Amino acid sequence: MKDSTQTTDSAQIITVTPAAVKEVKRLMVLEKADSLYLRLGVQAGGCSGMSYSMDFDSEKSEFDREFEFDGLQVLVDLKAVRHLAGTVLEYKGGMLGGGFNFHNPNAKRSCGCGSSFSC
Repeated sequence: MKDSTQTTDSAQIITVTPAAVKEVKRLMVLEKADSLYLRLGVQAGGCSGMSYSMDFDSEKSEFDREFEFDGLQVLVDLKAVRHLAGTVLEYKGGMLGGGFNFHNPNAKRSCGCGSSFSC
């Protein structure tokens, strides 16, 4: 039986928790995007220098690493891999403070909202 945190690559770069997988799948159904990939990445900007990105994508490029979590296909561009290595994406529901959170061991500094960081 395949573990839900296994990657299609030989090395584990990121982890997506079961709660985050469930929420992404729920959002994909709402968006009618069930055949898309979840793309995780980083981009310049934010109050700490870099910010996390998370979106749906219909295409995979030769520069992507692909991961699978309980049937959810996740893509990370090779440029973002070094910034996201060891990162855990989690989801917590709730009235206050709910949502997706990135826990990145490479971040030397992050902002109060948790959406940007510096390495």
